[in-house]
Amino acid sequence: MNNTYIRAARAALAGILLASGVAALSAAQAAEPIQLRAELDRGILPSAPAAKETTVVKISIDGLRIERPEARPPINLALVIDRSGSMSGEKIAHARAAALETVRRLSSKDIVSIVAFDSEVQTLLPARHPKDLREIEKIIERIQSDGGTALYGGVLKGAEQVRKNLKNSGYTHRILLLSDGQANVGPHTPQELGELGGKLVNERISVSTIGLGLGYDEDLMTRLALKSDGNTYFARSAADLSEIFGTELGDVLNVVARDVKISARFPEDVRLVRCLGRECLIKSQRMELTINQIYGGQEKFVLVEVEVPSAKDKESREIAVVDITFEDALAQKKSAQKTVASARFSTDQAAVIKSANHKVQTDYAEAIIAAANDEAIALTDAKKHKEAAAHLRKAADSVRQMGEKYDNAPIVNIGQSNAALSDQIAQEGINTEQRKQFKTMNAQKASQQGSSRGK
Repeated sequence: MNNTYIRAARAALAGILLASGVAALSAAQAAEPIQLRAELDRGILPSAPAAKETTVVKISIDGLRIERPEARPPINLALVIDRSGSMSGEKIAHARAAALETVRRLSSKDIVSIVAFDSEVQTLLPARHPKDLREIEKIIERIQSDGGTALYGGVLKGAEQVRKNLKNSGYTHRILLLSDGQANVGPHTPQELGELGGKLVNERISVSTIGLGLGYDEDLMTRLALKSDGNTYFARSAADLSEIFGTELGDVLNVVARDVKISARFPEDVRLVRCLGRECLIKSQRMELTINQIYGGQEKFVLVEVEVPSAKDKESREIAVVDITFEDALAQKKSAQKTVASARFSTDQAAVIKSANHKVQTDYAEAIIAAANDEAIALTDAKKHKEAAAHLRKAADSVRQMGEKYDNAPIVNIGQSNAALSDQIAQEGINTEQRKQFKTMNAQKASQQGSSRGK
């Protein structure tokens, strides 16, 4: 690993963040692969006697982009491929091609294993360094479709292969699951797969899922990915698999920090209402959250909605003190960072509106709409189309009004587009493809999958 390159790249990141309006970084901060930020939806909150104000704290982590492949940490990857009867023909052919491309992009320091499942689960390639590429290609080329879908067993077997190298220092551990059908052999509910994902992330193993076509269970696949802090994808056709495999591998090859533990402390008179998007643990005046992996060039965040008592005009106060600990995947060492989110109070409503952080507000609006979409899906599943539409429209109107108040055009557009969607749901409901799109997009929003600072 080239330490001179790493130092130079991190210095460049400090310059980028400074140009983006983030406070100047210390020399110690600039030497880190990630940068911690804490921002409010408004820098100035309204001062009103005996009043309380709801505000949003956005806790963000920006990852350093790795420009040179030789600087990246190695990966321990298990490909878990559905070869059930429904995968016959074009689907299995494209799956083989995507798996081949993935293996060819690995280096000799990486570790790869391949598991295939139908009614049974079989380890085709035990975990090893991909040095004999031709042998691995032959194994992949022999994958044929037949039988049922033992999806749970496939993930378990993939985890078994990954566990062989869990103690290897510096590795990023990932399972990539591809399936086109319903899990019909062994455990098969979203709850059971979610519980498995939760257990795996505790071992620092993330599962990314690819649902192919219109026959797979999107509730199961998104739950497994979210609970294990992996990515999730919806491939409308088999032809999409090559691009999706490439996107996923790009993330895994770009891990710059692991086991990121976030702890935010709030004053005694601040009430923590909820976390949006990501699941978090709220204990009294503290919020805790773990993110398994941070990717270079991307932003990961959590939104914490809080209720703050008013203060006097021109008074300033701390709203949150945020600490993180993490493993630097590039330097392979433990590290920590700390930051504070503060607000000033004012009786000048124009100043409050002018202080709005439009990016934080937009992230907040998208999280509100994602939650409303999930509820709308549940209501349409129960054949309550009108109730689903009303629920989504209420959220859309709330978002639009916030956008109009703070002159935030992106939020206004979000509200208007989802109001139109609510009209469609009231008349037509949600079809199978739309349901998969909504579930996948909501999960991607929750995990900020593929998000980059400034988007």
